[in-house]
Amino acid sequence: MSAIALKEWASVIAAMLDGAQVVMLRKGGIGEKRFDVPHREFLLLPTHVHQRPELLVPAARDAYADLIGVTEEPDRIDLRAWCRVAAVHEVSTQAELDALAPYHVLGHGYAGQRLRWRPRHPLMAIVARVHRITPPIGLDMTGDMRGCRSWIEVVHDLPGEDPVIDDDAFAAVMDGVADSLAAAGPMAGEHADTLG
Repeated sequence: MSAIALKEWASVIAAMLDGAQVVMLRKGGIGEKRFDVPHREFLLLPTHVHQRPELLVPAARDAYADLIGVTEEPDRIDLRAWCRVAAVHEVSTQAELDALAPYHVLGHGYAGQRLRWRPRHPLMAIVARVHRITPPIGLDMTGDMRGCRSWIEVVHDLPGEDPVIDDDAFAAVMDGVADSLAAAGPMAGEHADTLG
């Protein structure tokens, strides 16, 4: 069987597994015209390309220094996480982006760059319920998995559920994200796609 994987920085995946990040901010890879979230469950495939210490908040720079220090893609990786999308919000203003700061580990300046890049397209804020994969799934990196693209197909089923954040805590996070965006501007609530 096969599953879909989303490529994400190894440091960000580690933060998600630690519960330090619940919102992914995405606009897609250089070769993609627009980022969309067509999959509601997917593996997280760690990548090392482009991640640098100065692009993360100081606490994340320290916590994940060993992962940030890897600058080339290894030939074999371990899949340690998968996630289920709980909500997707389109973020179009700096105020909305600022409201999401407590929910991710990207540095303020870099998050702002993502918002301003391709300004006609909104920044997608994906609220994701992350699950651990124990033991990790070893995966050989093939040529079609490399490069600046977001979604890839891998030959693995999704593992069983092992959420990083329990039900009550995750419900509180969902409410916090929605309330923060609503307070950031009147348009925020109109862009939300909350999934049941």
